[in-house]
Amino acid sequence: MFRLDADRAVRFCDGLRRRDFLHAGSLAAMGLSLTDWFGLRALGATDPAKDVNCILLMLIGGPSQLDTFDMKPNAPVEIRGPYRPIKTNVPGIEISENFPRTAKHADKFSLIRSVYHTAAAVHDTGHQMMQTGRLFQGGIEHPHYGCVLSKLKGPKGDVPAHVLLPRPIGNTGGNMPHGQTAGFLGKGFDPFVLNADPSDPNFKVPDMLPPDYLTAMRVDRRKNWREMVDRSVSEFETSSDARLLDSTFQQAYTLMSSQKAREAFELHREPEAVRERYGLNRFGQSCLLARRLIEAGVRFVTVNMFETVFDEITWDIHGSKPFSPISCYRDLVGPMFDMAYSSLLSDLSERGLLSNTMVIGTGEFGRTPKINPAGGRDHWPQCWTMLMGGGPIKGGTVVGSSDEIGGAPKDRPVTPAQIAATVYRGLGIDIQQELPGVQGRPIPLVDRGTEAIGELFT
Repeated sequence: MFRLDADRAVRFCDGLRRRDFLHAGSLAAMGLSLTDWFGLRALGATDPAKDVNCILLMLIGGPSQLDTFDMKPNAPVEIRGPYRPIKTNVPGIEISENFPRTAKHADKFSLIRSVYHTAAAVHDTGHQMMQTGRLFQGGIEHPHYGCVLSKLKGPKGDVPAHVLLPRPIGNTGGNMPHGQTAGFLGKGFDPFVLNADPSDPNFKVPDMLPPDYLTAMRVDRRKNWREMVDRSVSEFETSSDARLLDSTFQQAYTLMSSQKAREAFELHREPEAVRERYGLNRFGQSCLLARRLIEAGVRFVTVNMFETVFDEITWDIHGSKPFSPISCYRDLVGPMFDMAYSSLLSDLSERGLLSNTMVIGTGEFGRTPKINPAGGRDHWPQCWTMLMGGGPIKGGTVVGSSDEIGGAPKDRPVTPAQIAATVYRGLGIDIQQELPGVQGRPIPLVDRGTEAIGELFT
């Protein structure tokens, strides 16, 4: 057997067996816990001319198109709802009065008012389709956009390629995968998951930082120990498991020991006025953290506005408990989004980052045109609006339109597959390529014949 002790020399007593190496190879044995988040470095090279980042804001619950970005002020009251439209800084584009700050930045994003899908009207299927471009069928879980980017381009420097904030989507009623992992690409391309609330006064990222007792010298000793193990088991090192471990360890070690990586997560470095402008809540501080991560070199950041739709005020406005009333768009959810989204766009623009960072905001579906007896709106995947801007995406543009009650696309219907193609094109990824699928069977990056939304590009 062998033993690792940070305070004493490493000693091997009985030789080293493959089982011993596997046990020692776990990062937990080395004082780390990032194995689940970091994997192989990308196989493809990055084209600097197309090196675009992305922040995806998942508006969990499904915002109502009629009460946010596709208002119908001339429709009957049971359709148009309680809110009025306001003008934006782009002539001809109006949005809800609940987003006065966002209205000042309409030149920085475009609206797609004709998004729809034909899957079941449940949260989980919408999450799958809006983060992967596909519905999960036949036991195949498709990879999240950010995981594909991680696979094809890999991390930049000392930070992971894809970070998910603040926590993964939890229970939304369907008991199905939500599309926030690498799926068939393998866990080596899963995102780094924060699993913490950045608005917490005691916020830190314990899994990223060394324990207090683990000095830099001891971290190096653990690394040296692992290198000794490497030299002792050449046969194991040639296996795919060892290659994954090697890449995982190097990524975790680099992140742990990198001052730049650690500082990216230190929100206390931001002026208090900036933190307040984003909103001193979980979503606001997650958006601020997303900006810091992009600055530090992270390629893709996914921000879940909420974790569940149960017993929490969200976009899921069925009108009665355990869900949310329509008034929450005015009293809580709307202002929360308005502060964070407008601040994110403004900050990225002022720092010169918006030109190479796409910012996408979408729910998993829209809401019913007619207000229900409980005073809310129910699930409606037949039509909704999403936001895209930054990077190569035009601002101040409207793609598609809905009918007079916001219930169906009137022109230019857009599918989740087309959204996926648009995201990948924006990231500089060839949408004609294939990914290595289950048992080596190639899977097209997007469905054959699918094209990006060309009119969005500059």
